[in-house]
Formats: sequence, structure tokens, C-alpha cells
Amino acid sequence: MTKPWICYCFALFLIINLDSTTAQVQPPFDYPTANLSTTWTNTESLPHSVNFTDGTTVRAILLRGSFGPKFACGFCCNGTCTTYLFAIFIVQTNSVSMIVQPAIGFPQVVWSANRDRPVSYGAILNLTTTGDLILQDADGSVVWTTNTAGKSVAGLNLTDDGNLLLFDANRSVVWQSFDYPTDSLVPGQRLFQEQQLIPSVSSTNWTAQHDLFSLQVTDNGLFAYVGSNPPQAYYSNTVFGNDTNTGRRYVRFLNGSLSFFIHSTEPSDPDEVIPIPQASSAQYMKLMPDGHLRVFEWQTMWVAVADLFTGYLGECNYPMACGRNGVCSGNQQCSCPISNSPTMNYFRAVSDRQPNLGCFEVNPIACNATHDQVFIALENVMYFSIDADMTRVARQTCTEACANNCSCKAAIFQYGSDSSSGDCFLPSELFTMMTVDPNVVHRNASAFVKVQNVRSPPQAPSASMSQSSRPLLGVILASSIGSVLFLFGAIGFIVYIIRKRRQATQMEEEYIGEVTGMPTRFSYEELKTTTENFSKKLGEGGFGEVYEGTLEDGSKIAVKCLEGLGQVNKSLLAEVESIGSIHHVNLVRLRGFSAWKSQRFLVYEFMSNGSLDRWIYHGAREQKIIHLDIKPQNILLDSDFNAKVSDFGLSKLIDRNQTEVVTTMRGTPGYLAPEWLRSVITEKVDVYSFGIVLLETLCRRKNFDRSQPEENWHLLGVFQKCSEKGTLLDMVDKYSEDMQTHGSEVVEMMRVASWCLQYDYTKRPSMSMVVKV
Repeated sequence: MTKPWICYCFALFLIINLDSTTAQVQPPFDYPTANLSTTWTNTESLPHSVNFTDGTTVRAILLRGSFGPKFACGFCCNGTCTTYLFAIFIVQTNSVSMIVQPAIGFPQVVWSANRDRPVSYGAILNLTTTGDLILQDADGSVVWTTNTAGKSVAGLNLTDDGNLLLFDANRSVVWQSFDYPTDSLVPGQRLFQEQQLIPSVSSTNWTAQHDLFSLQVTDNGLFAYVGSNPPQAYYSNTVFGNDTNTGRRYVRFLNGSLSFFIHSTEPSDPDEVIPIPQASSAQYMKLMPDGHLRVFEWQTMWVAVADLFTGYLGECNYPMACGRNGVCSGNQQCSCPISNSPTMNYFRAVSDRQPNLGCFEVNPIACNATHDQVFIALENVMYFSIDADMTRVARQTCTEACANNCSCKAAIFQYGSDSSSGDCFLPSELFTMMTVDPNVVHRNASAFVKVQNVRSPPQAPSASMSQSSRPLLGVILASSIGSVLFLFGAIGFIVYIIRKRRQATQMEEEYIGEVTGMPTRFSYEELKTTTENFSKKLGEGGFGEVYEGTLEDGSKIAVKCLEGLGQVNKSLLAEVESIGSIHHVNLVRLRGFSAWKSQRFLVYEFMSNGSLDRWIYHGAREQKIIHLDIKPQNILLDSDFNAKVSDFGLSKLIDRNQTEVVTTMRGTPGYLAPEWLRSVITEKVDVYSFGIVLLETLCRRKNFDRSQPEENWHLLGVFQKCSEKGTLLDMVDKYSEDMQTHGSEVVEMMRVASWCLQYDYTKRPSMSMVVKV
């Protein structure tokens, strides 16, 4: 029989050895603080790098506490994990401060520094010797900083309540994440007047949804807005409305309440509270992508324990419950406004399968045709927003005010027992309306939605015939019947052709209305006004001309008029939908679209510094080029010279099996990869195009340039000759001092270009590998 003390010694030996092994790879149980001159790199080498089954990855650099849901900060990604946030998140920990992966309840992000500029694998976070916390992407570019250099910072700390702060030698706060909220609040955190919560695009896309919902404190109270011009409040708590105190106004998330304060120093009692269930575990509050403000608590899983904006009117009282122009009734049943007298469908659902996506106008409102505008009267229909400053008016005054205002989309009228006077609201953008029971809401409500009629042709006047005119009429008919029959036949044929064309155009425009994910559908008149009748031409390409425009809010846009695409098909619409749903820091954002008769327009964000070719080519710029791959003309530069790729995805509209298209593509020498001729198309064609752009940038000349001696027309030919002779620097602009000074780096970049330009596409690197190099 083995002696007990032998077993005890053996077990103790194992524990000592296991502990010493663990100590080499794991930090102390609680490590919430970091000193100056500390650097963290976004790789698996960080103390806690955990991959979760829902696709989330966290790499913690600081962790507060153990055994249960605790705060940590570090790098976090979701989904494919090609990009990362530097964030604060709640994770599950065990008794030794190890981040564990539960079956449910994955990491919850409550703050991020770079939600609109995610970084890649290998990004670096540096707490410098001067006290600045700097986030750099893998290529060395600065993405985010606290700007605290020289402010006597002594260290970095993650507090128990999830506040990341920089402190000085006196332990005073120099900078803290609580002052820069994103979409969430944690218990103890305040939201001041100059701050706001902005939701993410979705649960998996953490990019800020700036153009839709926001939550902020004003002089009057707490308001939640939906984006329009001006913003419309869908929640309001005017607790501060009559208070003349000049103290700083804010709300604070406390255990059991969202409390309102208006004093310079926080009193023992708040002015008002919104009750929240008492916390039994970790809690946080989040403004959701659908506009809800929900409180989540850990109860063996994350549970929404409160929905602070949802009142007795329920889900229908949210601006996007049934999308723009939609009507919400009952258990969030969505429909489009319908005219009953006469019955006409002025609106059509964006998607028949997803009625909650809203409705679009079959005939957009035209400011130059107000005489053809009427109102659809919707009784017992209420709107979420009413302007508190609006004076009481008569119903007719309300509708007339909307009729005389081109930007007005509807007249919302709410009244008591006397319909002659009530509250009038004229929204410039119409979101979800809701049907209500007057006995429940204790008031009456009507919505008068402005619509555009299509003018009918004038009716021919009728005339009576006298007995004496009948002989003359017979003579006329007898002598003219042949001509009339011929004329009717010709007119009938023309009408048939016109109707067929109109039906085709109408079907195309109706289908365009079904495109989901579009930020805005502009009317033709709007684009005509914003571009000053298409007078400011920015340039042109294979798909049409581009014009500069300015929206009513002052933001600039670029409007592309698509040519040769009058017969729009589903492939175009699907492509426009895919472009509109993509929001990426290096892609030019598609802000909307328009369809008018056979014309199609795409509306992009404006890039003030034009395209890359403007900055790298000498002499005249190239003219019309079909956009089928990456090239300098498709790389636009904003005011800070940040590059973004434009016309993303449009190349896929071209049928690569069409001989005529392939012939046209050969008209731009050198940009297309060799495999286009063999119809073997992969993502490596863009790698090849990138290699060409890289060479053009380094050499500051076009790939095909007739201004050069004939033997040097083709840049690739020059590159091959110089590479064989070892004289690559001869290709560089001799007048560029920077290029000559950094000759060795230029040569290295040329080698990268050569790597991308290999004839065999299987040997070319991926773009992610190019970036790492």
C-alpha cells in the first residue's frame, strides 16, 4: 500500500511544477494597471487571447477582478476578425482571473476607441514615456490617441466599474474613457450635455450609425433623436424644462435607476429617476441599432431586464419599427399608406417579404408640380414626434402649411374633443406612423401624407348634335373614313409602343424601390438642385459623368450619372444594394441613389482631393476609362489625403463572357491581369492591378505613356529592362528629392510590385500578405 505522505509529496511536486509553468505564460490574478513605456501588439502573444464560438476574439491587456463577469480591455473582433477594436468589454472569468468561454454570454463591448477606424492584426497600442496612449495600425499609421503627452501621466488603470483612465503622480484623473461614451453606459457612468450615445450599425458591425439614432442630454432633459433635418425626438423627458439652475446637466446610471442631475456637485437626491431593476450581477445599458435603450444583466446569460423607451404604445412607437413612410398597427404589423377615395397605391413596400423595411413613393414629390399634389388622410394614426413649441392651429391651417412647404412630407394633427384646434407637426422626413385607439391614448390623431399625382390628359369637350347637322356629318364621315381609319391605326401603334416603354421603365423604377440598405433615395429634382442643374462637372469614366453637389445640411456629394444603363436589370440593382450596405474606412461611401425615367444616379460622399492620378501623373490626364479594376482614377483622396477606393463592385456588372466587353477592357493597357484572357478570374486580378498602381506611384508616370520615347511607352517593359540591368532607380522621377533620398526603400517597394505582377496568378500574394510586407 502506498504511504499517504508519498502521495502528498508527489501531488505537491506536481502543483509546484504546474504553477511555475503557468506563471511563465499568465499574468497575476488581477492586473488592472500599466506603467509608462509599455507596448502591446495585437497578436496571440498577449496575456489572454481567447477565441469564442460566436466568432468573437478578445486579447486582453488589462483585467479587473476574478470569478464572474468582469471588465477587461484590449483588442476585440467579431465575425471574420479581419479588423479589431481597442475596447473595454465584459468577460467571464474563473477563480484565477482566467478569461473563460461560457456556452452562452459572450464578451459584451461597452466602449471602444476606434469604432469607425478598426485596426488589423499586428496593430500596436503604446503608452509612451510622455504619457500618451496611442493606437497605431500594423502599417504604423496613427488611428487614435488620448493626446495627453506632457500632462504628467504616471500610468494607466482599469477601474472596478469599467472606466479606463490615465492618472498622474497624485492619482488624479488626466483622461478617462467615461468622458467619451460610444453606445453604452455602465453603472456609475454619467452622460453630460456635450456627450451622446450613438448606436452601432448592427450587433456584428460595431461601426457608429451616425445618421440615424442618438441619445443626449439637453437644457430641458433627456432626448432620443432619429436622424433627419431637423432631428426628430422619439423619446423625451423634460425634467429640466422649468429649472433655471445654471449647473451642469447630466444623467447617471445608478444601481436601480437612470437618475437626472442639474447641480454643480452631485446632491444626495436626483431631480428625477427612471427606475431600473436592481442589479444582482453585472449590468450595462446600450442604445441599440433599432433605437431601443435596453439594460442588460448577466443571469447565467445576458438578459434584457429593462427597455427604457418602450411605453404603453409598444414597438410601434419607434421611428423605424416599420421603416420610412410605413404604418405600424397591432403587434407590429407593417403596411404602406393607402388612399381610399379613390383607392390608389401611392406607396410600395421596399420589400414584400420584409414589410418592416418601409415604403417608397411611387411618384416622388416634385416641388415644381405642387398643383398635382394631394393628401392621403389616415384617421386614428399617430406619429412618435410632436414639436413642443408648435402653437395650436386648425386642421386646415396645418394641411395648408404642409402644402405650401415643399420639404414637408406630411401634416400630423393631434387634437382632443374639438377637431377645430390641435397640435400640428410637419416632418421633413416621414418615419413610422402608428394606428391607435382614441379610447386608449385619450386623444384623436390624424395623419395627412402628401403624395404626387400624375396629371391625366385633358378630356375632350362633349357637344350635342342638331337634326340639321346630320346630313353634313354624313358627308364628312363618308369622305374621311379611310383617312380616319388609317390615322387611328397609326396612333394605336404609336400608343402601344409608348405604353410598352413606359411599362418597362415603371417596372424598373418599381424594382429599384425594392433595393434594401440604401441610405437615401433622392428625387431627380433634389439632385438637380444640389448640383446646380448638373453644372459642376468633376470628371467622367466608363459609366458616365460625375458632378459636384451640396446637400441642405452643407455636406458635399458627388453625383454619378450612369450612362448606357437605361435598361436596368436585377444585376445592377443587386450590385447597388451590396455597395450601399458596405461601410468601410477605405471605401468611398455610397450615400444614396435616384431613378428618373430611364436615367440612373448614384450619390457618393465627396472626396475633396480628387483621384490619385491627379497627384502622380505629369501632363494631361486620361479621358474616359471603364472601371473594371483597381487603378489610380478609382483611388480618391480626402482633405487629409486618406485614400479610398471608389466604384467598388461596379466592375462585376460587366459580363466577363461578352467578347465586346473584353475588347473594351483591353483599351486600357496593362491594368487587367493576364488571366482575363483565359476567363480565370479570382481576387488576384486586383493584386495585379495594385502592382501596376504601385509602379505608377513610384515612377510618377502612366502605365502606357506615348509622351515617352517609343521604347519606353510601356512601363512594364521599362521595369523589366531596368530590373535585369539592376538600374531600377533610373525609373524614379529624378526631380523627386524624396524618392532619390529613400532609394533603397523605393527598390524594396518595386520588388513588392514585381511580386504582385507575376504572370501565374497562383504565385501572387494575397493583399493581406502585401500589407504585412
